[in-house]
Amino acid sequence: MRTGTAAGTRQRGGRGARERILRAAAKLFYEEGIHATGIARLVETAEVSTRTFYQHFPTKNALVEEYLRTYEAGMARRIEQNLNREGLSPQDQLLSLFTMLAEATSGPSGRMTNRGCPLHNAAVEAAGHMTDVHELVHHHKSGITEQLTGIAARAGAANPGQLGRQLNVLLEGATALQTSLDSPCPRHDALEAARTLIAHALPPAPPAT
Repeated sequence: MRTGTAAGTRQRGGRGARERILRAAAKLFYEEGIHATGIARLVETAEVSTRTFYQHFPTKNALVEEYLRTYEAGMARRIEQNLNREGLSPQDQLLSLFTMLAEATSGPSGRMTNRGCPLHNAAVEAAGHMTDVHELVHHHKSGITEQLTGIAARAGAANPGQLGRQLNVLLEGATALQTSLDSPCPRHDALEAARTLIAHALPPAPPAT
């Protein structure tokens, strides 16, 4: 006979429960959607009881926010590591973000997917009723534009603010379109478009002597 709040599922609490809940959220929210994923599905996947879930996260929205903060922190680290690689000029740094996007092989759950940016997806689902999520996403996306603008200025762009905004549009457009088409092709197209845009916006390199 099947018993328990998640029928047929062995439940585990205690040590590691919070991490399992976050891993379950990263997988389910990204692959199936935030609204489509209920508490019952989360606790079943995480192998915890509903009581244990609420001990760690008082509401589902609290879990959504922690999931996005965790993803944002990890993405920020990857971007910094990518930009700070030895020998990259500012121009190379601008293009390196698109190379990183084109070479991405998995989403936050570790599986190959074309579901796009988790933050963008969350902003669409949160529209109008999850203010904290909207603010978190806005802060992250604005920060990317500021980061690109600063690099564009160091690269010598005549209008670094414009170049920073345009490059972020390319990044966002590629991740959104890959979701619509269920294809990685927009990520590779964005890389080639970024090459053209950056070359046009920056002063020509001095002739070799």
